[in-house]
Amino acid sequence: MNQELLSKLQQGDAKALARSISLVENEAEGYEELLRSLPHLLNKPVIGITGPPGAGKSTLVDSLIGLFVNNGKKIGVLCVDPSSPFNLGSLLGDRIRMSKWYDNPNVFIRSLATRGSLGGLHPKIIEITELMKAAVFDFIIIETVGVGQSEVEIAGLADITVVVVVPEAGDEVQTMKAGLMEIADIFVVNKADRLGADQFVKNLRLMLAPAFHNRYDEVPVIKTVASQSEGVSDLLKEIEHLLKHHHSKEKKYWLLAERAYQLIQRKKMNDIDKEKLKEEIKELSNKNSFQLYSFIKNYL
Repeated sequence: MNQELLSKLQQGDAKALARSISLVENEAEGYEELLRSLPHLLNKPVIGITGPPGAGKSTLVDSLIGLFVNNGKKIGVLCVDPSSPFNLGSLLGDRIRMSKWYDNPNVFIRSLATRGSLGGLHPKIIEITELMKAAVFDFIIIETVGVGQSEVEIAGLADITVVVVVPEAGDEVQTMKAGLMEIADIFVVNKADRLGADQFVKNLRLMLAPAFHNRYDEVPVIKTVASQSEGVSDLLKEIEHLLKHHHSKEKKYWLLAERAYQLIQRKKMNDIDKEKLKEEIKELSNKNSFQLYSFIKNYL
């Protein structure tokens, strides 16, 4: 059954891909067998789009999709939405701004909830990305929630990480220096038609200078007005350039080691049920005998 599903997925069957993602997302019977049957060395380029909320990431992704489609490319998009802390469902759902692409045979878009994951990504994002790589896409785009410094895990998943900010984000960028600024392959200053954009870009380039960050290459800063599709073609050229010229095998091995570590760690946590934890904590709290560190010792 899983082989048939995988075969259809590899032939470009969008329904088979959607079904496969649901299988993995819900840990349905047979999902691990499906993952183990995926081909080796799936080198499809993955572009991560991240940055603070309100920076215009979805609009930028929408414009990028348009450029890729016009170039005859097939695009897979994963949009990771914030989720409710109570039922872990997605708060945003399917992106309205991207709705025009849902019936396009060259575009596949899937919204995922973070389900409480602190890194701004879905807990099964690694596995789902591998499924996407097995499909017929030329490029895979992952747009993340944009929760700040904890979102650096996108760098472990994407070949190119694009950090999107807006001109008003001056103080916010300062606070990101130890987080998002370290993982950006490209910075995009979106809504660059706003007052103070040029000065912001100048300051950002100074902060990103190799001398300050012990980097051998300068991080490009691209100005865009995504709502008008301005500057997005420049961004695409920079992405394609970096994909061709900035591949480090050593970095890739570290990323694979990090993914293996995460998967092993997650497997070991499978037997721990949050609902059960909550009930145990509630019962102990009602008896005035709950102490967090004594409690977790029982699970270590």
